[in-house]
Amino acid sequence: MTKPTLAVALIVKNESKHLKACLETVQGWVDEIVIMDSGSTDDTAEIAAEFGAKFHVNADWPGFGPQRQLAQSHVESDFVFWLDADERVTPELKQRILDAVQQQKADTIFQFERLSWVFGRFIKHCGWYPDRVLRLYPTKLTQYDDSLVHEKVETTKSMKVETLKGDLIHYTYDDMNHYLVKSAGYAKAWAEQREKRGKTSSISQGIIHALACFVKMYIVKAGFLDGKQGFLLSLLSAHSTFVKYADLWVRQTQDKPTK
Repeated sequence: MTKPTLAVALIVKNESKHLKACLETVQGWVDEIVIMDSGSTDDTAEIAAEFGAKFHVNADWPGFGPQRQLAQSHVESDFVFWLDADERVTPELKQRILDAVQQQKADTIFQFERLSWVFGRFIKHCGWYPDRVLRLYPTKLTQYDDSLVHEKVETTKSMKVETLKGDLIHYTYDDMNHYLVKSAGYAKAWAEQREKRGKTSSISQGIIHALACFVKMYIVKAGFLDGKQGFLLSLLSAHSTFVKYADLWVRQTQDKPTK
């Protein structure tokens, strides 16, 4: 039996701050690094070249799901392992991944527990941990769906899902501005996607969902145990929830008055 090959795949844009540290955690034990860039203007491409990555560019942004599909079309290895530039693979998770690939299970998708560092603290509650993400599978088995945001790996009843031990470390936000810009982008993509499906919204829906979000994260999911960061993250998440519903509502009111 030949040894199965493993690729790590990323979609990126202007990730010079994170990319090197990310790729250092997979250097030397993956067979292929595939990066799909959406139009970086920093030195992302140069950093990728340092690691021998296969670097492709698609600046005509189609949404997260389609961009991942395009990236996967360039993967030649037997297995594909998805990473984001702000993530790091721990030594324990590395070994679990290599063991899983060696088993060559053609019908299995592997998920990991992701631990996020937010505003100076690892978040262990708020519903954020364990944040299980499907990230490793045989390249020919499946791919991401077409969602513009919050994309997911497509699964069927015939596929098995196994959880690998070892955390995937996630450095979620650089600072408050990064959070606001990132959440605004997600809200816009969410509203666009819902609008295309003919969905509508209202301000009252936004308020109700925002309040429910805060209660769930801070109280039900024990975000208060994460200290001030837990409170801040719960409050910001509630705000982001309101914004996406408000965005969809605003889109319904854009018709200009007729004379």
